[in-house]
Amino acid sequence: MPSLLVILTGATRWTQKDGSQRPTGFWSEEFVEPHKAFTAAGVELTVVTPGGRPAVVDELSLTAQANGGDEAKVAELRSYLDGVRDLLAHPGRLEDADPAAYDGVFIPGGHGPMQDLAVNEDVARVLETLLPDPSKVVASLCHGQAAFLAAGDADGQWLFKGRRMTSFTDEEETQTGLAANAPWLLATRLTAAGADFVPAAAWSSHVIVDGNLVTGQNPASAAEAAQAVLKELTDRAGAAAA
Repeated sequence: MPSLLVILTGATRWTQKDGSQRPTGFWSEEFVEPHKAFTAAGVELTVVTPGGRPAVVDELSLTAQANGGDEAKVAELRSYLDGVRDLLAHPGRLEDADPAAYDGVFIPGGHGPMQDLAVNEDVARVLETLLPDPSKVVASLCHGQAAFLAAGDADGQWLFKGRRMTSFTDEEETQTGLAANAPWLLATRLTAAGADFVPAAAWSSHVIVDGNLVTGQNPASAAEAAQAVLKELTDRAGAAAA
């Protein structure tokens, strides 16, 4: 049975360019859809946050406006989160996680990762252990890729330099109305760091698989990204057993 370390943000505020604090957290769909798919497939999941702080959902992600006006979808998201309330309230400590014990890592988004995971040494430690190992899978969604910015290799180079990936785009950030006051834009930072950044049309489901790296562009990519992760886990387990 494959195992995944799920790293959620522990941030509840995102510091803006003007110094104001915007409420944030993880984005509901980006946790719910993959968690549902992984659980159904029998993947062993360990959820952690920096310091073991409670993982808080970004309430904006549970509005009809953020879900295409679909009230039924919002109700389903809330119901699922209610069913894993204890898990989110009492996650493990990222600092205690041994990345070698897992077949991969999965990092959902929301703006929270831009606040804490982008500068977290333990996220870096996990990524630096797993990404160079072709038998492991590294996966992230939307703003979760902010966590990649923390990781370097033994020579001090960015670990993800030259890797094909996607993330929430500057165009999407602008359309949300948040780009102007954001301290920095994720797609711009990833590209500047050396990523081979591959965007798609705003708000479309878009997943990039580059070797053992799986990235999804936005919340709409959550289900597709989860299936890509499951395929990579299966393929790599089969290769290891051959």
